[in-house]
Amino acid sequence: MSTDTPLHLAVALDGAGWHPAAWREASAQPGDLLDPSYWVGLVQTAEAGLLDFVTLEDSLALQSSRNNTHDQRTDLVRGRLDSVMVAARVAPLTEHIGLIPSVTVTHTEPFHLSKAIATLDYVSQGRAGVRVQVSGRPQEAAHFGRRQWEGRPAEEISRKLFAEAGDYVEVMRRLWDSWEDDAEIRDVATGRFVDREKLHYIDFNGRWFNVKGPSITPRPPQGQPVVAALAHSSVPYRFAAEQADIVLATPTDPAGAGVIIEEVRRYQREAGRPDAAVVILADLVVFLGATQQQAEDRKTRMDDRFGHPYRSDAPIFTGTPAALAQLIGEWKDAGIQGFRLRPAGLPVDLDLIVSDVVPELQRRSLFRTAYGPGTLRDRMGWGRPANRYAQGANVGPKATA
Repeated sequence: MSTDTPLHLAVALDGAGWHPAAWREASAQPGDLLDPSYWVGLVQTAEAGLLDFVTLEDSLALQSSRNNTHDQRTDLVRGRLDSVMVAARVAPLTEHIGLIPSVTVTHTEPFHLSKAIATLDYVSQGRAGVRVQVSGRPQEAAHFGRRQWEGRPAEEISRKLFAEAGDYVEVMRRLWDSWEDDAEIRDVATGRFVDREKLHYIDFNGRWFNVKGPSITPRPPQGQPVVAALAHSSVPYRFAAEQADIVLATPTDPAGAGVIIEEVRRYQREAGRPDAAVVILADLVVFLGATQQQAEDRKTRMDDRFGHPYRSDAPIFTGTPAALAQLIGEWKDAGIQGFRLRPAGLPVDLDLIVSDVVPELQRRSLFRTAYGPGTLRDRMGWGRPANRYAQGANVGPKATA
């Protein structure tokens, strides 16, 4: 296999699958959606396919077939487990695959999330990340009672949400660095457990957050767990280019992918980040079948149960594993560094990704045949970053023990 430009491959796991009616398929397991073993099994399957990472979907409101309101339907999956907690349950039962829960950073606090993801990085021994997402949905704001979105222009809301998310990620990253790597001494003879000179206040004072620090969790195994972000337009592209390690985009064809890549890279350079600092993946919903007709029949059956054709923010692929592998190769040639595949139905589409798509990609010398050593950051090509507060860096004030 060529190692010049490695292909990254991930799956996004959500309930019984991304199609709202997937839970009614004969192969689905709707009775197990709140059973931890269901999620362990899915991630172990993804790991058997040597995938880079999985993302676990989450939100602050019940699922809905409408973007900004409840749909009142009772024939679709409702209710989910907390994504970070699920990842922590899965971590000890997997060895290599990255675990990236999705977390809404609107309405929540960066101190809490930084601690949770640092803990996940310890539990997984260096395989943790977080997909940060924002929310301008009134039904989610109503759970907290601190914000009102009604009457504001959508563009204004978007800009404020992503500006806030930028500060949120910056706070998290500073907190992950607030303990130097050798801050813990653990010297029983002298009675010194920690070197207080190596704990640092982050003293972040911004528009949305004022966080003194340091974290209460020592620096994670990766130093900086992986940050991912899904982006559809210029405002989130800029946010992701400035703050994320992985940008998940939704181009509809290779030409569109090239346009998105160019825009993201431009924002990166303006932020002083090299191209290699960010990996750009394409999102794709997949309906797979042994034949084209079987795949189309699956989608039609689910659409009929849903009541209308399924639509997504990402492009939809319906076809065979071989055709999907062909598409992946073509888009890779256009500059996309990999894909996050969204299985329309679980476990069927995930099983076919692992049993058929991955071997086809390997046959084409596009994908690895074994996991290498190291952390998720290592696999994505970044390695462990230096601590911004370590001796010789431009540091802030020390914290007291």
